Amino acid sequence: MIEVARNSVQTWEIDQMGHMNVQFYLDRAMDGLAALGIHLGIGREYVHRHGQYLAALESHIRFLRERRSGSPFFLRAGVLDVGEKTLKVYQEMVETTSGDVAATFTVDLALRETATHTTAVLPPAVREKALARVIEQPEHGRPRGLDMAPPRPALTLAEAESMGLMPTFQGLIRLDQCDRAGRLNLRHFMGLVSNAVPNLLVQAGAEDRGRTPNIGGAALEYRFVYRRYPQVDDVVALRSGLRQVGDKTFVWSHWLFDLETGEALASAETVAISLDLETRKVISIPPARRAHLESMVIEGLMA
Repeated sequence: MIEVARNSVQTWEIDQMGHMNVQFYLDRAMDGLAALGIHLGIGREYVHRHGQYLAALESHIRFLRERRSGSPFFLRAGVLDVGEKTLKVYQEMVETTSGDVAATFTVDLALRETATHTTAVLPPAVREKALARVIEQPEHGRPRGLDMAPPRPALTLAEAESMGLMPTFQGLIRLDQCDRAGRLNLRHFMGLVSNAVPNLLVQAGAEDRGRTPNIGGAALEYRFVYRRYPQVDDVVALRSGLRQVGDKTFVWSHWLFDLETGEALASAETVAISLDLETRKVISIPPARRAHLESMVIEGLMA
């Protein structure tokens, strides 16, 4: 793998749980993808000259260690697979001091035409450079708690509501959430889901985290399927449901829709835990709480 980014955790990236919020992991992964693109011959000059850009189709993220304010880190990356039109790339965030891996990112990318958003064939020179960067995915970067089967057919907003998915976020896509072409960037796909969690938990019968300062939560793993990138001034609505309850974990499914058309823009799944914010230990699910959650599980729900 080659180094593709180096930075440190900033104070404004810390959330109410006392650790780096999940959306900023994706922000740093975007830094790494941009640098990796240069190594593959798809840098800024290529994008401007050919009118093509790399777009994420899917991503899988594992969070292995908490990141605190001021912590230094770097990202290293390689290529897992090279297709005719797609690349599968891998990045990991490494703690500079200890050398421990804090998070991993696996992203399926396609080369798309800027004007039409249709998928283009990878140029031979890009394929050659990508093949030279092929690595074997480390075990710690592989899926653990999520099924990476092919995505299910897209739901509509009406279908999601008829299945019992809960309203957890609704808002306007703003310019500062988007790239230069006005498309929502990867950080803010994750940010919308992160912002939805407090509403999700209250509707699922949990305590308002604003009233329980010692109890929080953390994501262990995420999968995103990017179906259509929303643009500036779109109003989006998130619907969420519970897919599975384990001994200490929950698997939530989230669907992001265009409020005006009802079209699915993205779907996501996350493995999450409850966390004691003083001891930083996982909290087991009490039996009564488990029974309530099991009654909420929606069969057949997946990204």
